Amino acid sequence: MLIAVAGPYSADTPEQRQRNLDAMNKAAAGVMNRGHIPVIGVNAALPVVECLGPDINQYEAMMAISLALVDKCDAILIIGESAGVDRERDLVKSKGLPVYWSLDDIPAASSLPGAT
Repeated sequence: MLIAVAGPYSADTPEQRQRNLDAMNKAAAGVMNRGHIPVIGVNAALPVVECLGPDINQYEAMMAISLALVDKCDAILIIGESAGVDRERDLVKSKGLPVYWSLDDIPAASSLPGAT
């Protein structure tokens, strides 16, 4: 499965934003270890948003990219709460797809993608 990993990113300090991103990446590694492909919208959005400049609503640009990616996923893993996480979760839920709250809830795939 293609599984989105959603957690809070926005924070008051760059250090907290990095901790939030690190937590999502660690959870994504756990998804991969269960044999699925993880997707983190913030990872895809950050390089683009950084190039947009200050005149653009960077939060909404980030959410547009994140939601477009989440829309292609088969499920979502929630690792924390925020307004953005709620939007991603609601999109997946509206499609009747699984919403996971723990790595342990994700069924293991038969093998790690790309493994022989």
